[in-house]
Amino acid sequence: MASTCSRKPQNGIVQAILTDLYQVSMAYAYWESGKRNEHSVFDLYFRTNPFQGEFTIFAGLHECISYLQNFKFTESDIEYLQNEVLPKTCKQEFFDYLRNLTTKDVTLYAIPEGTVVFPRVPLLRVEGPLPVAQLLETTLLNLVNYASLVATNAARFRIAAGKEKTLLEFGLRRAQGPDGALSASKYCYIGGFDGTSNVLAGKKYGIPCKGTQAHAFVSSFLDNDQHRVGKLTPKDGGEERELFPIAKNWLEKIAPVLDIPADQTSRSELIAFCAFAVAFPTNFLALVDTYNVIRSGLPNFCAVALALNDFGYKAVGIRLDSGDLSYLSQTVRQKFVNIGDFTKNEWFRKLLIVASNDLNEETIYSLQQQGHEIDSFGIGTHLVTCQKQPALGCVYKLVEINREARMKISEEVKKVTIPGHKDAYRLYGADGKALVDLVQTVQEPPPLPESRALCRHPIVESKRAYVKPSSVESLLKLYFKDGEVQQKMPSLHEIKDHVKKSLASIRVDHLRSLNPTPYKVSVSDSLYNFMHQLWLDHAPIGELS
Repeated sequence: MASTCSRKPQNGIVQAILTDLYQVSMAYAYWESGKRNEHSVFDLYFRTNPFQGEFTIFAGLHECISYLQNFKFTESDIEYLQNEVLPKTCKQEFFDYLRNLTTKDVTLYAIPEGTVVFPRVPLLRVEGPLPVAQLLETTLLNLVNYASLVATNAARFRIAAGKEKTLLEFGLRRAQGPDGALSASKYCYIGGFDGTSNVLAGKKYGIPCKGTQAHAFVSSFLDNDQHRVGKLTPKDGGEERELFPIAKNWLEKIAPVLDIPADQTSRSELIAFCAFAVAFPTNFLALVDTYNVIRSGLPNFCAVALALNDFGYKAVGIRLDSGDLSYLSQTVRQKFVNIGDFTKNEWFRKLLIVASNDLNEETIYSLQQQGHEIDSFGIGTHLVTCQKQPALGCVYKLVEINREARMKISEEVKKVTIPGHKDAYRLYGADGKALVDLVQTVQEPPPLPESRALCRHPIVESKRAYVKPSSVESLLKLYFKDGEVQQKMPSLHEIKDHVKKSLASIRVDHLRSLNPTPYKVSVSDSLYNFMHQLWLDHAPIGELS
C-alpha cells in the first residue's frame, strides 16, 4: 500500500538519536548477544488516568508515524556514539549496523488518534526486530505522553465549560519552551478548544488565531493623546471622520444609564480604545480592567462601541482579566442590556464577554454554579502546563519475544504487565455507549455482536461479568508496515471531530469531574487464565523458617 503520510515530524529534534542512553546500550547488548533478528512485540499504554479522572484522550499518533518514517542515524550521530558515548570496547560492526538501520521491518498497530482510551489497553503495539523496537521506546513515549495529557486536559476544560462556550488557548508565554507551546496549541485544539493565541500554531496547523490587547496598550496612552487617534472611514464608504469626539459624546449620553459620572472615567483609556477601534473596526474587543471595570473600562468600551456603530461597524465585546469574574460578568451583561434598551440596539445585549486570569478547571465549575455570563474563556497556564498533573506516565513493555509471551512481575500489582500478542475491542450497549474494553490474545476470535463474552478483571478473580454487546469495535488498527503508512491519516480538524464523537460514546458518569465511575477494562477468560498461570510459573516462592 502506498504511503499516505510522508512528512517530517513537527520538530526537527525528533530523530533517531533523541533517545535515552540505555536504549542504545541495550541495542548493542542485543546485537552482541545474537538477538538482533529476534522478533519482539511491545505494548505502549498507561496505568492510571490523569487528573484524578476516569478517561484519557489518545494523541500524538501522527507524530509517531512521522518519526518511524524518518527514523535514521546520521553519520554525525554514529560518530558521536562511537567516539564520545559508548565504550571503546564496542565493535565497529555494530556502528555499521546502526548506519543501515531503518524501520522497514517494524509494524505498528494503534488506536486511532483522538479516541477516548483507558488504562492497560495498548495504545500502540510495536512489532519488529528486538533492537529496533527497543530503540523506538523513549521517543514514542515522549510523543504520546504530553500530547495525550494536554489533549485530555483540554477535553476536561471543554466538559467543564459546556459545549456552547468558546475556549481559547492562551498558553504560549507560560508553556515549557517553544516546543511545548507548539504542541500544547495543537493538542488543546484536538481536545476541544476553538482557537489559540499562538500565531505559529495557527500557521502550521490551521488553528484559528485569537487575541485582543494587553494592559500595556491601554496604559501607553496619555490624557492628551487624542490627536494620536486616526480617522475612520464609514463601512459603507464616505468621508473619513474622527472617532474620538463621537465616542466622547456617547459617553456623556450613556453615563446616566450606567449610573456613573462621565467625568470620572479614564480619559486615556477612552483614547486607547478609540485608537484600537480605528485600527480594528471590524473586530474591536477591549480589555476593560486596566483601571476599573465598572466605573471606567465598561463605560469607555460602550461609548466606543456606539461610536463604531455610527460608522456602520459592530463591536465584538470585552475581556475581563481580573476580579470577581462571576459578579463582573453578570454586571457587565446587565449594563449591556441597559444600553441596548436605551439605544434600541438589540445586538448590544449580546456582546461577547471573554474572561481570562489564570483559570483552572475548578474555577470554571465554580463559575457555572454562580450563574456567570461569560461567553468565552481564555486559558493559559493551568491548561498547557497541566499543573494538576505534570505527566501521564505511559510505559513501553515487552510482551512477546519470538512468539513466547513475556510478563513483568512486580510486588506493585499495578505494574504487572498483561503478557502476549494482544488485540483490544470496545463493546457497546444498545444505547450506543461503551460498556467495557476487552483485551484478548490475537489467536482468539473477535467478540461478536449479540454474543455473550466473559469479561474478567485482569487481577481480581471475583470481578467478572458476561457482556452481550450490541456492537463491537476493534480498537487497534494497522498503521505502519514495510516502511509505509497503511491508513489514510486524518487532518487535525478530523481528529478534533473524532474526539467529540468518541467522548459522546462514553457515559457521562465516566467523564464527570467529581467521583467519576471507573470504566471497566477486562481480559478474556483465556487470557486471564494464561496470564495468571504465567505469573505463578515465574513468581518466586518464598520460604519461611
